[in-house]
Amino acid sequence: MKIAIVSDSHHKLDYLLECISLLKDENCEYLIHAGDFCSKEALDILKNSNLKTIKVFGNNDYSLIDLSNEYNIKKEPYYFKIEDISFKLMHLPYHLNPDTKIIIFGHTHEFYCQYVNKTLFLNPGEVCAREEPIISCVKLEINQNEYIITRYFRNTNENNFMKEEFKYEQ
Repeated sequence: MKIAIVSDSHHKLDYLLECISLLKDENCEYLIHAGDFCSKEALDILKNSNLKTIKVFGNNDYSLIDLSNEYNIKKEPYYFKIEDISFKLMHLPYHLNPDTKIIIFGHTHEFYCQYVNKTLFLNPGEVCAREEPIISCVKLEINQNEYIITRYFRNTNENNFMKEEFKYEQ
């Protein structure tokens, strides 16, 4: 199973489209957005990706509360399962207690990936390239005995994404 993970797109619709296109080319089936999409246009991009999409509100998404039913936006922390694997999704990293197999968060605008006591903690970094001129997104591949995390990133002045990979045995 392959899951596309993004966060903190902050009105950067072209960067969001680029990340989703890249991750779709990597055969991701699901798309998780860890909040701060900031606009209805970003929600339309997620909806039109034709991926199974899961998303939570970020601290900059309050103006979109009225759209929560239409776009199926969840409040954090949001617990869910994909193929019997338990997830917790949030924007603000306030609920980092290891009560699921995979914990995904955003807000810090920094990539983070650690596997501690059989829990994967993952922040895909920022799509918007606000803190640093780096666009970042993640592919999470879940196999029977391992997690493979591929971080894709590029400088806003460059055309091609680079990647780094992390592997953890379950």
